[in-house]
Amino acid sequence: MENPVVAGVLVALVVPFLGNTLGAALVLFARHGMSERFTKALLGFAAGVMIAASVWSLIVPALEAAEGGAVPSWLPVGAGFLGGMFLLLAIDHFTPHLHVGSDEPEGPASTLKKPAMMLAALAIHNLPEGMAVGVVLAGFLAGDPTITLASVTALSVGIAIQNVPEGAIVSLPLATNGLSRPRAFLAGTLCGAVEPLGAAIMVAITGLVTPLLPVVLAFAAGAMMYVVTEELIPQTQQGHHTNIGTIGVAFGFVLMMVLDVALG
Repeated sequence: MENPVVAGVLVALVVPFLGNTLGAALVLFARHGMSERFTKALLGFAAGVMIAASVWSLIVPALEAAEGGAVPSWLPVGAGFLGGMFLLLAIDHFTPHLHVGSDEPEGPASTLKKPAMMLAALAIHNLPEGMAVGVVLAGFLAGDPTITLASVTALSVGIAIQNVPEGAIVSLPLATNGLSRPRAFLAGTLCGAVEPLGAAIMVAITGLVTPLLPVVLAFAAGAMMYVVTEELIPQTQQGHHTNIGTIGVAFGFVLMMVLDVALG
């Protein structure tokens, strides 16, 4: 595409959403769900991608963008990271939701049914990913020299790849908890719309206050790391076959690192 701005916007908003949609579509074909081993491998893989994306696509550019400021570069980056972690902690605490594989709802007491609370958990999970893509896109649109179209593409593709197993992991349990398969696919797809929404919000915020780019990059990294440490990795370490989840983390981390270095 000749216009890099249009290309960046389309890649950031569309590619991750397509990954989630593809994953959710598996509910239409997989009649017997997924084994525990395969689920743990996919969860670990998603965690590895998000850890690597937090470091190479967000923290490193944030530190570079903060260099030469009035305060040490680690100060705004550290503050932003903690801000992202604590925002997701607050959302997680005050939103009734149910994680995949769990029978105990989290958050305040609610009369919502299992499928609705599972969708809420997916929305909480997808929001930081959309924020991460959005803030990198915002840096590119603002002309930050440390963020290129290749950087936007690498992060978007990485998030899209890990969205495929995530979409499947969520849509399949929805089908076993009362929703028809077409409705489970539609629900999983609509939850994926949280990502472009989060991206658009971050673009708007960063566009208004461009000097805050290092803080916002780190903020998105903190939000993603909250999801990894609160949800993904704990799920891989429950029950049997925990080593499979660890192997998944390793492969996801390396894939995202290669994408960022090769494309960036």
